[in-house]
Amino acid sequence: MAKYRENLPLLNGGTFLSDGGMETTLIFHDGFELPHFASFVLLSSAEGRRKLLQYYTHYLDIARRHDTGFILDTATWRANADWGEKLGYDADALATANRDAVYLLTELRDQYERPQAPIVLNGAIGPRGDGYKAGRMNADEAEDYHAAQIATFAASEADMVSGITLNNVNEGIGIARAARRYGMPCAISFTVETDGRLVTGQSLQDAIETVDAETNGYPHYYMINCAHPSHFDGALDQGQAWVKRIGGIRANASMMSHAELDESETLDAGDPADLARRYRSLTGRLPQLRVLGGCCGTDHRHIAAICEACLPRTALSA
Repeated sequence: MAKYRENLPLLNGGTFLSDGGMETTLIFHDGFELPHFASFVLLSSAEGRRKLLQYYTHYLDIARRHDTGFILDTATWRANADWGEKLGYDADALATANRDAVYLLTELRDQYERPQAPIVLNGAIGPRGDGYKAGRMNADEAEDYHAAQIATFAASEADMVSGITLNNVNEGIGIARAARRYGMPCAISFTVETDGRLVTGQSLQDAIETVDAETNGYPHYYMINCAHPSHFDGALDQGQAWVKRIGGIRANASMMSHAELDESETLDAGDPADLARRYRSLTGRLPQLRVLGGCCGTDHRHIAAICEACLPRTALSA
């Protein structure tokens, strides 16, 4: 039974951390080969599960030091039908992977959660296609496509789901509608180009307002991920109502464009201290930000720097 599905603690205030760039960390720092950037394949082996647990604990230790809650994402960004087919996973195997990903997190929650620092289990849903290229589904197709993964999360201990690295509005609408169908709280996270717009040319304002209009405001909040703060900071006018719907930031470490990142053979980890200062500026301007994490190129060093910049430090025993 899900612990927080009926009452998400992050909706009651406080700051919640999340992890960094899972796939870039596993590939560039830990030396794992992740076909098609799919971390869920690690769930199929004892060594892979051990590495995922080790990955998560770096961030959970940081959250414990700062006595803050945590949004614990499943390693399932690629665990949908099209990517699964490329990786040799049929529908049953994908369902098993999604369930196993949640189960892995329950072990961590049992170990790390404290009454004043809740840990929310979040089913991570990636785009059907490439996160850097616009998809072509309409909203009904997107709802049907993502429903299988969301239904699996709904039958697990997952507290919520999030559509992550979305670059078109229809996919955001579809995921939100499928989440509503299965009674799952949800967040929608868009990625933007260096001009602060989706790859389709649509503004963040239009994207968020359209998803809200087409779903009766079902998403609990929106996020921006897989873009550097310098790419979207100027688009966030805190005086506008749509900006107040943005509840989380999971930025890239690098200032490079998506096209440049795609062509790069090395990891650009950016400057953790500079990234942390940009987060401090954002949290100062946007007090509704509740979820602070990272995306491509970020690791536990970036999240630690963000915490030092944005959160008080508390000395806690292990």
